[in-house]
Formats: sequence, C-alpha cells, structure tokens
Amino acid sequence: MSADVRMSPATLGKVAVLLGGTSAERQVSLMSGTGVLAALQSQGVDAHAFDPAQRDLLDLRRDGFARVFIALHGRHGEDGTVQGALELLGIPYTGSGVMASAIAMDKVMTKRLWQADGLPTPPWQWLAPGQQGRDQVLGVPDTLGLPLIVKPPREGSSIGITKVAGYSQMQAAVALAAQYDADVLCEAFIEGTELT
Repeated sequence: MSADVRMSPATLGKVAVLLGGTSAERQVSLMSGTGVLAALQSQGVDAHAFDPAQRDLLDLRRDGFARVFIALHGRHGEDGTVQGALELLGIPYTGSGVMASAIAMDKVMTKRLWQADGLPTPPWQWLAPGQQGRDQVLGVPDTLGLPLIVKPPREGSSIGITKVAGYSQMQAAVALAAQYDADVLCEAFIEGTELT
C-alpha cells in the first residue's frame, strides 16, 4: 500500500537555492539553479536565490533560511565542502552528505573504492604533480593504449578533459587538466553511449 505523501510548501519554511559559486562550473550552476528556483516558487515554496560567491554562508542562518537546495556544481558544491558548512550551521540540505560527496567528486578515490569492491572500471593512471614530466606523461599511452582520456579528477565531467588520440597530444592534455587540479587522471577510452 503506498501512501500519498504531500507536503505543504509552507511547512518547508524559507528555502535557499544555492547557485553560482566559485567553481569552473559557475555558469552551469547559475542556469540550473535558476530553473530550480523557478520550479520551487511555482509550487508556492518561499525560495530565494543565494550565491555563495557573493554572500557568506553564515547569512543563511542570519536570514532565517530553514532549508537549502544545493544547485552548485563542481568544487565547493559537490565535493562535501558546502555540505560540511551546512551541517555545522544545522541547516538541512538536498543531496548526499559530506563523505559521500567528497568521495564521489574525487574520481581517483572513487576508482580505488570500486576496485577494492571488485567493480569494473576502465584502466587508469594517476599523475601526481611530481609525476607530470615529459617522459612520465609520454609513458601513459604505453600503459593505457590509445585513444585515452585525460582529465582533472576533482572537477565536473566536462571541465579540462581531452580525448587523446596520439602521443603528441599528451603533454598539452595534461597541462590543460592541471590548470584545474594539481593531480591528473588518465583513463583508457571506452567507446559507448554517453549517459548523464
């Protein structure tokens, strides 16, 4: 038997929609956050835009927000940072908690956990800052084959990513990824349907 659970918008109290932020995905967050804000307001929720790049998170408590809808993307939005701050403030929020967010945002840590649990993941190589010299970078295709993917491990799935088809592209791909994260993740390319 399923119960019809409906919550009155008034019982939610004042809701902050966190959008924008400081990550490389700021513009995407502004778009998705604006959409979330409009949807909540259309249902009668007392929702307000709140950009942590322009306001201190302590203002959430000062301004009487009862709940937060996180529409931030990338660092400081999906990596457990804002979740930890909201927990310290005692304000309920949408999405996963601190640890799950931190692990899921770090693609290297996620791969390590998957491997420890026997889950399949494409072959990969992690390049720490001291391992990004020319010889080490050019050795990656020898291990993973070509084509391969080079990306920052703690950014959004489309930020700083390069599909490398030849050795001559490796150094530029690593340099691009390193602009967004000191560490670089290289993965064997798996052809298939892209899902989001």
